[in-house]
Amino acid sequence: MKIEISEFVEGAGRAEGLAVIIDVFRAFSVECYAADAGASQIIATSAVEEAFRLRERYPGALLVGEREEKKVPGFDFGNSPTEILKGNIEGRTIIHTTTAGTQGLINAVKAEHVITGSFVNAAAIVRYIKHINPDKVFLVAMGYRAEESAEEDLLCARLIASRLEGTTPASSREIMDLRNTSGKRFFNRQNIDFSPPTDFFLCTMTDRFDFILKAVKRTDGNMTMIKTEI
Repeated sequence: MKIEISEFVEGAGRAEGLAVIIDVFRAFSVECYAADAGASQIIATSAVEEAFRLRERYPGALLVGEREEKKVPGFDFGNSPTEILKGNIEGRTIIHTTTAGTQGLINAVKAEHVITGSFVNAAAIVRYIKHINPDKVFLVAMGYRAEESAEEDLLCARLIASRLEGTTPASSREIMDLRNTSGKRFFNRQNIDFSPPTDFFLCTMTDRFDFILKAVKRTDGNMTMIKTEI
């Protein structure tokens, strides 16, 4: 098994074999919390306009996502696990679009298998990869706004890689130290309305969920996220 760590949309586009599209803060943490809370389906899309179009097709669907980290006007929730936990989403369709994570899913066109990556289901991701045993694994760290390297995404990629290779993984202390680097924005009072401190802790609860989310391409070019227990 060859493991490669890459970044951004370009890295997603190069991914072959199995692609793990990683967005810790916060896209794929949000999707895990939504799936665990009983969402009937999650549809990932790259464009805000497409999200609104999909809501017309799925009456009662909830729009979730962000641009510039903030909830898109007209959406039901921002890209916040805290908001998801407070909301009543059981049995609802979630339509999700973000600046980084969902862009990676849509652009991973060469990969045979595409799944999401985050700390909250890292152990399940490793079990799934070992189960299907692909020749190539691309761990794609989507970064901050898909433009800047993000410590949390790269740390998550290294955690998954080390567990696959049987080497020493990132420690809980390293993960908590993100509070002083890429995660410090969650503790800025100016961001509390759209990026509260609880989001940091919810996104760094390593191995909370025992399922993975598979991205399956739809005929309309978007992705349906399939919750699979591992």
